[in-house]
Amino acid sequence: MYDHPFHNLGPVWLVSVIIMIIPFWRLCQRIGWSPWLSLLWAIPLLGVILTYILAFSAWPSQRGTGAPGVT
Repeated sequence: MYDHPFHNLGPVWLVSVIIMIIPFWRLCQRIGWSPWLSLLWAIPLLGVILTYILAFSAWPSQRGTGAPGVT
């Protein structure tokens, strides 16, 4: 059988995805988005895109405060 050095990384991937989903679930709830968006972390590149969207979007605490870049 073919023995690949990364063959047994399935459980490590699963644990790391769960570790990333939990805080993003809470973040999405706090800014008023669907917490189900945090499941995008299970798809490698989409999790990074979600992080950038969250980082540069207007948060409820910034709305109406005159913060730079927020309308």
